[in-house]
Amino acid sequence: MRLPRRTLLYLAASVVALPVASRQARAQAWPTGPVRIVVGFTPGGGADIIARLMGQLLSERLGQPFVIENRPGAGTNIATEAVVRAPADGYTLLLAFSSNAINATLYDRLSFNFIRDIAPAASIMRAPNVVLVHPAVSAKTLPEFIALAKANPGKLSMASGGNGSTAHLAGELFKMMTGINLVHVPYRGTAPAITDLLGGQVQVSFSPLTGTIEYVRSGKLRALAVTSKLRSEALPDIPPVDDFVPGYEASAWYGLAAPHNTPADIVDTLNSHINAALADPRIKARLADLGGTPLAGTPAEFGKLIEEETHKWGKVIKFGGIKP
Repeated sequence: MRLPRRTLLYLAASVVALPVASRQARAQAWPTGPVRIVVGFTPGGGADIIARLMGQLLSERLGQPFVIENRPGAGTNIATEAVVRAPADGYTLLLAFSSNAINATLYDRLSFNFIRDIAPAASIMRAPNVVLVHPAVSAKTLPEFIALAKANPGKLSMASGGNGSTAHLAGELFKMMTGINLVHVPYRGTAPAITDLLGGQVQVSFSPLTGTIEYVRSGKLRALAVTSKLRSEALPDIPPVDDFVPGYEASAWYGLAAPHNTPADIVDTLNSHINAALADPRIKARLADLGGTPLAGTPAEFGKLIEEETHKWGKVIKFGGIKP
């Protein structure tokens, strides 16, 4: 039986439209149940707060619960592996963090390749670290501190929250670009590092702005510079390191990622809702409270950031011979 030409054309058009229609239907259907956001840190810290803020917003916008699951350990590698191994259906997401780019080189053997095995969905925020010194340190500005360190090689101690932490890498990049020699003293977390900095046992730290800003405001610690390219709204009078060490940048970043091969329409849905939230003045103010600025963009732009950060920190890790 031969079909009329008009019928054949109609059927051909229907076949072409099927993939588009199926993508639209899947995007409209997702999510139909709870979505997990896996966080590689303990509850209460900056990453956990950001994850819960984004989870609440996504729940409101998409009508399903976004549940935070804290899986700390191994510098966020435990959480990352859990997401990488999860089904690529949009129901398991990762709060991606700067550590993911650092760990690609820091750890010799990982059971995953972060760039290959995840799908970047949406960048959320960048937050600077701040160069802090104990008030007993004579340097009042960053150039004075560089001069002091060059005059006393190996005599000033630099505290961090551990080998391979963002504070450690920010300090190592600073050492690499200025040629100074600071003795790294790793601690089990930022809190004990700051405790010893407050006590004068160590002289300097490149610590996250979140959690340390009140010590600056109270005068218990002196801020010499922020590690972002631009000044921070939280400390507008403090210059960036880049003003004195051109090209220096070491801010932390946060975003949402999914397992590789997660459908593009689900990734795009996440991206559009996160970007819409980041444009909200209330969200901008909340992120500013955490010492950060919104980082809206496309999934491709987030992926490019991850690749660039992985390359940059890889060079610093190799230069410093850093091990986890």
